Amino acid sequence: MGIVINQSIKNTVITYIGFAIGAVNALFMYTNFLGKTYYGLTAFLLSSANIMMPLMAFGVHNTLVKFYSNHKTDEEKARFLTFMLLLPLLLVIPISLIGVFAYDEIAIWLSDTNPIIHDYVWLIPVTALFMGYFEIFYAWVKVHMLSVFGSFVKEIFLRILISSFLFAVYLNWISAEEFVYITVGIYFVTTVVMAFFAFRTRLPASTFHFPDNTKEIITYSVFILLSGSIAVLLLDIDKFMLGKYIQIENVAYYSVAIFIATVVAVPSRAMHQITYPLTAKLMSDEKHDELNDLYKRTSVSLQFVGGYVLLGILVNIQSIYELIPPEYSGGIFVVFAIGFSKYLDLILGNNNAIIFNSKYYRAVLFLGLLLAMSAVALNMYLIPRFGIDGAAIATLIAITLYSLAKLMFVVFKMKLFPFTRATLYSFAILLVTFTLFYFWDFPIHPLLNIGMKSVLLSIFYIGLNYWLVISPDVNLVIDQIIRKLRLF
Repeated sequence: MGIVINQSIKNTVITYIGFAIGAVNALFMYTNFLGKTYYGLTAFLLSSANIMMPLMAFGVHNTLVKFYSNHKTDEEKARFLTFMLLLPLLLVIPISLIGVFAYDEIAIWLSDTNPIIHDYVWLIPVTALFMGYFEIFYAWVKVHMLSVFGSFVKEIFLRILISSFLFAVYLNWISAEEFVYITVGIYFVTTVVMAFFAFRTRLPASTFHFPDNTKEIITYSVFILLSGSIAVLLLDIDKFMLGKYIQIENVAYYSVAIFIATVVAVPSRAMHQITYPLTAKLMSDEKHDELNDLYKRTSVSLQFVGGYVLLGILVNIQSIYELIPPEYSGGIFVVFAIGFSKYLDLILGNNNAIIFNSKYYRAVLFLGLLLAMSAVALNMYLIPRFGIDGAAIATLIAITLYSLAKLMFVVFKMKLFPFTRATLYSFAILLVTFTLFYFWDFPIHPLLNIGMKSVLLSIFYIGLNYWLVISPDVNLVIDQIIRKLRLF
């Protein structure tokens, strides 16, 4: 776990810095500088692009991680990477042709409720293409256990660029409309930067060559493409369908709430960057016991850290919403629903990495497909009736069922189990802490209230988890921090 803990800590720090910048963007700059209409439009376009991204990447970012270790020589690895760069063109080219010839019909269908969307629809596949190739180049360096730079570009560099241009909107150097186009350019820039780092890590082969296991690679990519599409669909279909069924401003309100709730998933995102290739290697080497140990340790560590983040959000949610324009305050229920769904997914540890590198990924795909269809149906029914709350309920139900289905496959088919007695203790600590801290506030400015409650919560929650040794790995990190502080 040494390399996992080391790079996970770096990735977590980077990701939280990125989220801090993102918080300024989402809660202050977007809401005050860009306005609810163009904020909603930007969120709709990016969510739609994220839904398309797995198609543009053709699942290559996961395929690359799974099959890279199967190639032993440097020449084989270079040729394999070249093949990975070209494989997405199997879908990029036909999708582009469909977009060119059917643009008007697609744009009219997407913009029937919000006409402002019509002229921007073409930005969706373009942004999705940049997102897809970014993930491919990111996977390129992750297989070399170099995930930190990619985290920096994705979490910090991108958001700094967005902050800069939001500030440019505030200074009237650019218009809100121009910002929408510039956002697409920012995704292009981050992709180019990631490509440069990937090629510096290992250059592709100068000649094209089909790998010996091409059929297996393409088959896996197709299934991972569908699985990835389902996972992204479950995460972003709500914002897409909000833009389709109700006024675009609601996407802005929902996006603020989603951003707040998504902070819960940051520890999982950070640890996933390094546990995914490590899981693939353990499974390739058939080290079942080590894999089971990794599964349990990632689960309880993420439960500890993710629970702390969830509590920090929920007990301070009223004060957080006092800091942003009042029209956004209707999203508090969304924060609770989505935050809890993220927590449930987070405590499964490296569950996704295990499934995507196993022979059972096909079966889970079909379950996911059924749940994705259910999510679409739930959103179609609940959004027109309950607005953004309906979207949150639909997402909570869909993600919970999908997480449960994946867990059951890993438990019953692979004889791996993520939970221990510490799981129950950690959940009990979370409930007790929430009960103690949610129902009262200091009668002071919201920022001071958040700070003081967070300090008290941290002492109680972290102290109790540390004393009970809920996660030995997190305790080890805390001990290291204490030792370093003593040196000062």
